[in-house]
Amino acid sequence: MAESTVAAAAPGGGGAGALAVDRSALGQRLLALGRGRLRLFLDTADVAEWDKWLPTGIFHGVTTNPLLLERAGRECSVDALAKLAHMAFDLGAQEIQLQTWGATVEEMVDTGKRLGIIDPRVVIKIPATVDGIQAARQLISSWGFRVTLTAVYASHQVLLAQGVGAQYAAPYLGRMDALGKDGKAEIIAMQRAVSATSSATRVLVASVRAPGEVSALAAAGVDTFALPPAIVARMLHVPETETAAADFERAALAQEPKDN
Repeated sequence: MAESTVAAAAPGGGGAGALAVDRSALGQRLLALGRGRLRLFLDTADVAEWDKWLPTGIFHGVTTNPLLLERAGRECSVDALAKLAHMAFDLGAQEIQLQTWGATVEEMVDTGKRLGIIDPRVVIKIPATVDGIQAARQLISSWGFRVTLTAVYASHQVLLAQGVGAQYAAPYLGRMDALGKDGKAEIIAMQRAVSATSSATRVLVASVRAPGEVSALAAAGVDTFALPPAIVARMLHVPETETAAADFERAALAQEPKDN
């Protein structure tokens, strides 16, 4: 019997009536049911952070941009990004978002195409400027690449992402708040617009500054987030939870049978 298959007893007993259960398939089903539409990304180009957090299994993929590459000391070239992408995939990422660049629409499209052919799991990020939207249209409609319109600061921009067929629109929550905008309200308006128009575009919230922002927006229907490592650490390391876990472990060890 394959390692992924075990015998589970059928009602009334086992033996010949045992039901074979594919645990691997069951596990994937449970993952899908548990996640629903939730999609979390690790927002960094620092491979050491990938090594730390991707094995938790909570992330759909990784998001990057030229500023994150600069902070991580990574080269911003197509060849370097190809190597980076395969490192992410080897660590379990199902998707990586890589941002195109160029001074003209043509240059952005050319770089975007070179990024897109790295792997089908690459999503091309493009700033939501006039040139960026034109480049996105070409990359989507002419080449079939998936695109994220990024650097979104106003609720109406999600309609532009929908209009061009982008898979994601990425608003910057923390930066919006820093500019005096009500970032949460703007993002909720984006999500309502997407839902009301039955669009498949996802509102991908970036520039998250606190764990509570994620849960508050999720409660309002937002389901896609790019989380920086500092926020991930705060979400995973809850002191009260760790204290309770230590107490459980202590009690379990205290009740183990003692060898004579």
